[in-house]
Amino acid sequence: MTRRVLSDAHWAIVEPFCLGTSKHPGQTGSDPRLFMEAVLWIVRTGAQWRELPEEFGKWNSVFKRFRRWVKSDAFYSMFRALASDADFEYAMIDGSIVKVHRSGQGAKGGLLCQAIGRSRGGITTKILALTDPLGNLIDFRLMPGQAHDLRAVPDLIDGLSADHMLADRAFDADWLRAELAKNGITPVIPPKSNRRFPATFDRETYKWRHLIENYFGKLKENRGIAMRSCKTDQSFAAFISLAATLIQIR
Repeated sequence: MTRRVLSDAHWAIVEPFCLGTSKHPGQTGSDPRLFMEAVLWIVRTGAQWRELPEEFGKWNSVFKRFRRWVKSDAFYSMFRALASDADFEYAMIDGSIVKVHRSGQGAKGGLLCQAIGRSRGGITTKILALTDPLGNLIDFRLMPGQAHDLRAVPDLIDGLSADHMLADRAFDADWLRAELAKNGITPVIPPKSNRRFPATFDRETYKWRHLIENYFGKLKENRGIAMRSCKTDQSFAAFISLAATLIQIR
């Protein structure tokens, strides 16, 4: 029997956010807990849906159900609801690159429409993450691998309330510093080396930025995230959301 990862305590937290109950006419399905375990197996192993163990049911039926949940934004909504109690004394932001497997290419609209691009690492996707002081993921955005980290920052920090923002020197931009100051957020961002008048920053506070790097490490323990094989950005975002939810409730 394939190892399961959702304990009874975990399932009690996750179940209210699941589709396929009497509260969702037309979207009912048998054993939502087994379905969640099936998707988690794909996320953990990075295997193709066709390789799903038979104990989870017919792979095509599970995949179609997964896509229905993706289109309903169920996984992301679940993640955001459980991440809503974050402590924002400090917020941290950073980006990380993941390679895209050949099987993850070819969706309609071209690569850029699915947050896939070409960077130094080849065909890649970039995950831009926002975390709380403990390094727990609060929100994220997907971008093509060659996109600058700053591109998705305005949307990611919209409405953010925090005392400090920790980020590396890639985020040293005048407009971002001005935006943070307008919202009463103190930037803890080292200046770029070419700055004529470099800004000062709290070096001791900046040392805590390693926590967001640690979080990326936790996410990428899931092979389905470390190597993207999802053709659509929606499906890949669902993988990230589900993995983040599991990290959050453990």
